[in-house]
Amino acid sequence: MLKTIREKDQVRLEEIRLQSTFLGREVRIDFLMPEGLPAGENPGLLLINDGQDMEKMHFRQIIEKLTGENRLKPLLFAAIHAGADRRMEYGTASQPDYLGRGALAPQYSSFIVDELLPFIHQHTGISAFRETGFAGFSLGGLSALDIAWNHPATFSRAGVFSGSFWWRSLDQEDEAYDDDRHRIMHQVIRRGQFAPGLQFFFQCGKLDETKDRNHNGIIDSIDDTLDLIRELEEKGYERSKDITYLELEDGHHDVFTWGRAMPVFLEWGWGRNE
Repeated sequence: MLKTIREKDQVRLEEIRLQSTFLGREVRIDFLMPEGLPAGENPGLLLINDGQDMEKMHFRQIIEKLTGENRLKPLLFAAIHAGADRRMEYGTASQPDYLGRGALAPQYSSFIVDELLPFIHQHTGISAFRETGFAGFSLGGLSALDIAWNHPATFSRAGVFSGSFWWRSLDQEDEAYDDDRHRIMHQVIRRGQFAPGLQFFFQCGKLDETKDRNHNGIIDSIDDTLDLIRELEEKGYERSKDITYLELEDGHHDVFTWGRAMPVFLEWGWGRNE
């Protein structure tokens, strides 16, 4: 394990390279820890997929601003850099998509739950976090939701920005394709069980894409997300209490848009007034 520590302003950055047995590779994790965490108070923990995009997002500056204005509860961040096999490691653990992508998602889930989280507890000396969330963008958002959904005793919040909920078991060009049967994450939710206390944040941009496979005038990314929210509601989750949906009129499928939405997500989950 290699690590590098950098101090800057109100946030301490610690870069760690952790050798994963499950993934068979070294994983870089950037820990961001606001200074002045209250002694004796258990902070929250937020894991973030695609940690390599955090610098481009100016994530540290976002945290510094919210922390400096006392708008966040104590919170530690672990930004997990994706590997070269991102499209194989991210996905749904129950099954890969119709092209075999996501075949390593079970191993990635095991890395998160059985290697990374125990390491974080040991490394920080914090035996129990106040709550633990998982967030991600695009395919990384699908991965974060899948892992949180399947481990509700570990995670209490999931944040998905422009989630890849089109992830499907059959090519949409196949004449047998059916949204109701072949979108994998929707089926995962449908087959799953209601877990009290689990909360969800979804963000989409109206300019995420231009595809509209059912020709209803709504782009697929928004349709897929709203349909997934309906699956959650069928399970017993409530919009006003458990689910937040943010739709940006001028939002694209890019890091800049997700950075604009990030403060809303952080204050939703860990704001002083939440």
